[in-house]
Amino acid sequence: MARALRQLDDEVLERPFNKSQFMRLMGYLKPYKKQVMLALLVMVIATFASLGSPYLMSRAIGMLEEGEYSGIWVILLGMAALAALGALFTRYRVRLMDFSGRRALSTLREDLFAHIQSLSFSFFDTHSAGKILVRVVNDVNALNDLFTNGIVDVLINALTVILLLAIMLAVNWKLTLIGLCIMPLLLYLIFRFKRVMSKNWQFVRSKRSNMNGYLHEALSGVRVTQFFVREEENAQIFEGANDEIRTGWMRAIKYNAGFWSSLDVTGTIGTVLVYYFGVQFMDQGLQLADLLLVLWYLNRIWMPLNMLSNFYNNLLAASASLERIYEIMDEVPRVRDSDQAKDLPPISGQVVFDHVTFAYNQDKVVLNDVSLHVKPGQTVALVGETGAGKTTIVNLISRFYDVTKGSVKIDGYDIRDVKLDSLRTQMSVMQQDSFTFSGTIMENIRYGRLNASDEEVIAAARAVGADAFIMQMPKGYQTEVSERGTSLSTGQKQLVSFARALLNDPKILILDEATSSVDTKTELEIQRALDILLKNRTSFVIAHRLSTIRNADLILVIEDGKIAEQGSHEELIRLPNGHYRQLCEAQARFMQA
Repeated sequence: MARALRQLDDEVLERPFNKSQFMRLMGYLKPYKKQVMLALLVMVIATFASLGSPYLMSRAIGMLEEGEYSGIWVILLGMAALAALGALFTRYRVRLMDFSGRRALSTLREDLFAHIQSLSFSFFDTHSAGKILVRVVNDVNALNDLFTNGIVDVLINALTVILLLAIMLAVNWKLTLIGLCIMPLLLYLIFRFKRVMSKNWQFVRSKRSNMNGYLHEALSGVRVTQFFVREEENAQIFEGANDEIRTGWMRAIKYNAGFWSSLDVTGTIGTVLVYYFGVQFMDQGLQLADLLLVLWYLNRIWMPLNMLSNFYNNLLAASASLERIYEIMDEVPRVRDSDQAKDLPPISGQVVFDHVTFAYNQDKVVLNDVSLHVKPGQTVALVGETGAGKTTIVNLISRFYDVTKGSVKIDGYDIRDVKLDSLRTQMSVMQQDSFTFSGTIMENIRYGRLNASDEEVIAAARAVGADAFIMQMPKGYQTEVSERGTSLSTGQKQLVSFARALLNDPKILILDEATSSVDTKTELEIQRALDILLKNRTSFVIAHRLSTIRNADLILVIEDGKIAEQGSHEELIRLPNGHYRQLCEAQARFMQA
């Protein structure tokens, strides 16, 4: 877990702006083009309304200075109307962009999740669940400001700066240039501080993502932690991650406070200069109203400039998140339908391995030139030492991986030439690691076939002997179980998973150590059910308990990626010095001991 923490810690916080990725991201806003354009128009009106109020105020002051009081109320009403209009349109713009941005982000997250589900087992072999979780949650959330505010705001802020400069120069260009003489210093402070601030806030976000990934793994493995009494070590790792967040947060706050203080001081210098020279210019005919208007607009111009620089930093941070998101989105599933793939018709269950070689990587060949022919309805048992290649064989049948050489055929069809859905819907797989979803027991079993009736679910549970313990639970089949079935025993979870697999009524059934964690009584109940349920169904059974596979039609002894022996129990037990016979004798000695 600590190693996974470091892996997350190595991720880049910023990336150079990638135009192609940005345009690809903007495609998610395309369905909401009308809303975005309307939001832009509304915000332009709100900007004019916002800039109109100071102008009207300056005119009112000019009228007061000249002793004209009759039209003051009209100007004040105009200011009130502009303020109300600006507030109304700004609120409407926020609603429009929030609607569009949230919908676009939701679509992006759904596409990312759908793509992750389509990826092959090889992807999950090399990517931790915590790291994937960070992509789907944190990296997508990091794009929120860009979607809901950034795109429209950058245009509005640029327009605001242009309008302010145009009005100020038109009112008094000399005073405007004096006020803008501090612009280089101000821009330096904005970009200098903003870069540092942005990196510090990105650091905080990165550490939060880091901690989220660690939390996921720590909570998933809490039983192992308690078994080995590693609570203190885990607490130290968590404390370190939490302390990094606190330290990063305080550092970011320090720069944040320094930035706004520097901005206030610099802005005050500009204001003082305008006041000082403005008073001098009043002797040359400058009106008080114009002086105040330049001052007000000068104070207004710093904020949009600050927002423009902030957008640039957000864009760099978003580029890093985008790269990580599209790194997954562009991951091509190694196992996928070919362009010529066709639906696999209803099968009888014949399985043929034709000189199959398979390697997870170039340095590790797991299966070497394996050939076998399984007739429809046969029960095939695979035995051998851990790592011999038993699970790899059944994974190839389900096409969770593609063969390196040779071919796997079902009813004469090369499984690489048929659609994955049509292949896997005619199979059921029960693995050693029985997974239970949050929900009722009824829902967990029905996961095998979503359109199954309650009666069919109950029938499947009875067939595997799960009905007895389910009916003893508080609400029977409507009893709620938590994720991974913490309220169920290991044996009970396997029975539920077994019922789920059988509910699909598959032509090919794969049991990978399915009875490894059930007691003898439960195993006998399952065996009695299997004697009926495996009829007319091709089955592959991986088990270390020889009692589970004794009645198989064909037993394959896998050794070093090859089929060392094959035959029935009676045939293999007669082989002198045979691997299967030695395995049986070793288990017999163990049981006697």
